[in-house]
Amino acid sequence: MAKNLLIVESPAKAKTIEGYLGADFTVKSSYGHIRDLVKSDDAIDIKNNFTQKYEVPADKKQVVSELKKLAKAADMVWLASDEDREGEAISWHLFDTLELKEAKTKRIVFHEITKTAILHAIDTPRKIDYNLVNAQQARRVLDRLVGFELSPVLWKKVKPSLSAGRVQSVAVRLIVDREREVNKFQSEAAFKIVAIFGKGKEAFKAELPERFSKQEDAEKFLRDCIGADFDVKSLDVRPAKRSPAAPFTTSTLQQEASRKLGYSVSRTMQVAQKLYEAGYITYMRTDSVNLSETAINAAAQEILSAYGNKYHQQRNFKTKNASAQEAHEAIRPTYFDQHTIKGDSSEMRLYELIWKRAIASQMSEAQFEKTTAKISISTRKEELVANGEVMKFDGFLKVYLESSDEEDDNIQDGENAMLPPLTKGQRLVLQELSATERFSRPPARYTEASLVKKLEELGIGRPSTYAPTISTIQNRGYVVKEEREGRQRSFRVLTLKGEQITKEEKTENTGAEKGKLFPTDIGSVVNDFLVQYFKDIVDFNFTASVEKQFDEIAQGLTEWTDMLHGFYTPFHKEVESTIQTADKATGERELGFHPESGKKMSVRIGRYGPFVQVGETPTDDDKENKPLYASLRAGQSIETITIEQALELFKLPKKVGFFEDKEMTVAIGKFGPYIKHNSAFYSLPKGIDPLDVSEEAAVEIIVEKRKKDAEKLIKAFDEDPTMRVLNGRWGPYIEFGKLNIKIPKDKDPQSLTFEECKALAAVAEKEPKKTGKRFVKKK
Repeated sequence: MAKNLLIVESPAKAKTIEGYLGADFTVKSSYGHIRDLVKSDDAIDIKNNFTQKYEVPADKKQVVSELKKLAKAADMVWLASDEDREGEAISWHLFDTLELKEAKTKRIVFHEITKTAILHAIDTPRKIDYNLVNAQQARRVLDRLVGFELSPVLWKKVKPSLSAGRVQSVAVRLIVDREREVNKFQSEAAFKIVAIFGKGKEAFKAELPERFSKQEDAEKFLRDCIGADFDVKSLDVRPAKRSPAAPFTTSTLQQEASRKLGYSVSRTMQVAQKLYEAGYITYMRTDSVNLSETAINAAAQEILSAYGNKYHQQRNFKTKNASAQEAHEAIRPTYFDQHTIKGDSSEMRLYELIWKRAIASQMSEAQFEKTTAKISISTRKEELVANGEVMKFDGFLKVYLESSDEEDDNIQDGENAMLPPLTKGQRLVLQELSATERFSRPPARYTEASLVKKLEELGIGRPSTYAPTISTIQNRGYVVKEEREGRQRSFRVLTLKGEQITKEEKTENTGAEKGKLFPTDIGSVVNDFLVQYFKDIVDFNFTASVEKQFDEIAQGLTEWTDMLHGFYTPFHKEVESTIQTADKATGERELGFHPESGKKMSVRIGRYGPFVQVGETPTDDDKENKPLYASLRAGQSIETITIEQALELFKLPKKVGFFEDKEMTVAIGKFGPYIKHNSAFYSLPKGIDPLDVSEEAAVEIIVEKRKKDAEKLIKAFDEDPTMRVLNGRWGPYIEFGKLNIKIPKDKDPQSLTFEECKALAAVAEKEPKKTGKRFVKKK
């Protein structure tokens, strides 16, 4: 038996570290947290200074049992969980649960999994830092109290089964506020003037800095330019330089991986975790941009070797965030001479991004020559401006260029890669002058990456909380990430060529969104309820101040229970007051009156989602005048739906004709629009409006679905129509009612008898029950 037991959080990390330590060490994993607060209401004893009651979950009891046994036999136990507050709390939970002795326990931390780092950590152990533990406990207790006390309020006042969290509620508010900004935005049109001078390779663009709000003014400008002289009035040539960005923190890695690789925030963290555990990168939860002296020297050596002396420029970045811990490092490769790694494509791509960003941070500035030409017009007082840029030395751009969240069409038409040789006073030949109608844009909706950036700017959340926050608000149904089609918009273009002005109307797609975050109706209603009754919970400054208090606890400046009392006492009073006084929140909005019946039309949230109602809700005495109801369609919102759109909803279900002497009806259900025919349901293909479905189209959809079903069916049985052998996505299987049974490899699906299928189903029925359909593998 080894003398030393070293406990880490993950088995992958344990495997890597075990290779660095000798036979004297046994390295085991705790598989993350080994215990948590009990699920019942008595998890936190508020009256007894927030004392917590913990339990070891059933799936961790075997792990704890094994670790206890190994710890008892070891001379020394080394707690090597991650170096952040969460990791420190895990070490404390291990110490307490395994009933370790202070004299036989050492705490070690490292921010990279290399032999040097591990051996250095062994040489420099410390005790558990209870300030960090208390900071994590304070966050856990506070979030549990907020969730446990707020959720019942939402069940009573908004809708059953809802839940709310402290940081998540602020994130939802940001998205709701931005959506309302977008919806209220009134786009303004203006004409942009762009000139093209010269021909072929000598051609370049120039733009008028001002824009014209009226077409008449733009047209007059073009007319005034007929026969005008265009001269280079001034030339300004000046050097410019661009510096590299700092190495990655958690939030900047999440942002850049989203922009460059298209990764979600949670996927980025999952892949980064694998890279860290395999020993390829430093710890991935950090808000520091600092690099160690060893890393700076290693980067310098690699730059000098790969690119030469002129590409190297040492930099020491300082973190602007006051709460960041400079002792931690930015995210960087553990070995700078490893340009690539072995792994799956997502790991290789993320590693390459981290390597490029870190190496570029120690490289020379890129140098440019910028030229600005101002061009006079003999018939007008305005001047056109042309800009050109030539790269003189690529510097860090040889390796890496940071992306931006800005929209692509913010690039000016007057920008040129480079200008042809020009001289002051030179007469230019105009090829074309155009006035194009452009529209102002609303604020951009948040992506996952830009939301992380905003949360960080506001001081809300920390590196370990960004990804869980964004996942949680989507999982709870308050926010959706999706693509939305734009709409066609016409715009006008006036073009002067020679002495002729032509006018044309063109169309463009506007408002299309990809991977953006939208609030759901229930998300908006819950947000408004919290803003009205729990201002502090969704207040940006208040939430940021709570984060600062956690930082102060971690630094030993604040007693964690004092901080909790300061938060909980007023919050609990708000909860009690709201339950007593608040009205039920439905987000109800009146749309107007039905054009035929004259009854009031309104829209609101109900138990099963948003819907439109025609007529008043009947009283017990008046049950004859029942109102009409219609659910909103995908993409519609109670805040923006118009009365015209609402009336369209009542056109369904719609009879579209007959097929095989049976009526066909088009309707919208829980899973989208469908055709009902002879008690069977056929989903409409994506993009088809149910109101546009004709009799011919409906027949075509039914026939096509039947054809696919026939190809899917391998065998049916007269003895029981609910027993079928089908072709599935992962191969043949047996369907029996709500049960799906995998077919053993030694059985031929075509030759299965009813009795054989029945026997396989009987075995499957004995398997532990699960909710919904289940796949049971035949043993």
